[in-house]
Amino acid sequence: MTVRVATWNINSVNARLPKLLEWLGTASPDVLCLQELKCATDAFPFEAVRELGYETAAHGTGRWNGVAILSRIGLDEVVRGLPDQPGYLAEEDGANAALIAAEPEQEARAIAATCGPVRLWSVYVPNGRELGHPHYAYKLRWFEALRAAVVDDTAAARPFAVLGDFNVAPTDEDVWDPSLFVDSTHVTPAEREALASLREVGLADVYPRALKYDRPYTFWDYRALAFPKNKGMRIDLAYGNKPFMEAVSDAYVDREARKGKGTSDHAPVVVDLTV
Repeated sequence: MTVRVATWNINSVNARLPKLLEWLGTASPDVLCLQELKCATDAFPFEAVRELGYETAAHGTGRWNGVAILSRIGLDEVVRGLPDQPGYLAEEDGANAALIAAEPEQEARAIAATCGPVRLWSVYVPNGRELGHPHYAYKLRWFEALRAAVVDDTAAARPFAVLGDFNVAPTDEDVWDPSLFVDSTHVTPAEREALASLREVGLADVYPRALKYDRPYTFWDYRALAFPKNKGMRIDLAYGNKPFMEAVSDAYVDREARKGKGTSDHAPVVVDLTV
């Protein structure tokens, strides 16, 4: 059985819906993990993707995160949120001092499902913003919760993977110019150590091929002509357990999906499996 799994930070699913539907029709993934929905769960365009044969499990709050899994090969054992996911206080940003007594928000950043023969998590790791910011410490706590959440699935006999926007470039080779990111998030030792800790539970990086140029970047800023100049980063990742990695027959970054107006600033990562 062949299974095509993909992940894509869509950067607002309703704003990019025409692009999403077009890509589903041409790339034809069996399962698609989405991040940064920017809509509440009930505002997800369920019917539009259902017309193309996809069931959807979505998890969103209507703010700046949100995740989903679309599948045409089954959608079972759905889990929304990490079991021990940390919350984040809006007042930690100084955004609203009146909220100082509020409970930490459980952001919609993770969802899991079993799709046919594979078990998957779709994750949208916190950005971290800048060193010393409370959001950076929150990001590292969130990684710890993710690691704890995937231990059992990683050890299982069925193919399992964590896919999504990790907001970390694993190595300097995954950044177009590392010198420009000194003292910035996405490349710090602590963030990369968090990724290494995730791999240590038994996961490996599915390294995709690039359709153009020599490095498979997945994100290019909208500004300063970053995309045509290929000033990108590889921060959208697929981490699989041993059965998943043994089933991989191909993997690539669909750079074509990043072209044109009205698209996301991320490109999909596609992984083909024979299971």
